[in-house]
Amino acid sequence: MQRATDRAGVTVPTVHLNGTGRDALSRQYRDAAEAIQAAIIAHADAAPHGRDYYPQGGDAYRQASREHGERDARLRAVLAEVDAMWEHIEGLCR
Repeated sequence: MQRATDRAGVTVPTVHLNGTGRDALSRQYRDAAEAIQAAIIAHADAAPHGRDYYPQGGDAYRQASREHGERDARLRAVLAEVDAMWEHIEGLCR
């Protein structure tokens, strides 16, 4: 059997009689997407501030900001994949 992928290349589940039902899969991916969105918001609230880094001198704040941005990008990439899976399942439900 061939692996099923969406347009973004994410491997998506196959809904069938012996597997998890469409409604349950849709709910699981929706819940995961909402949790990741909440994590993105919480992470944004924890953005670096210069006052917390200047005692380290040099480039500490810029490095912390760069790292924060990289973490944000990874969270958003995971959200995009989960959204793609959710959209796949939702498309099957129509």
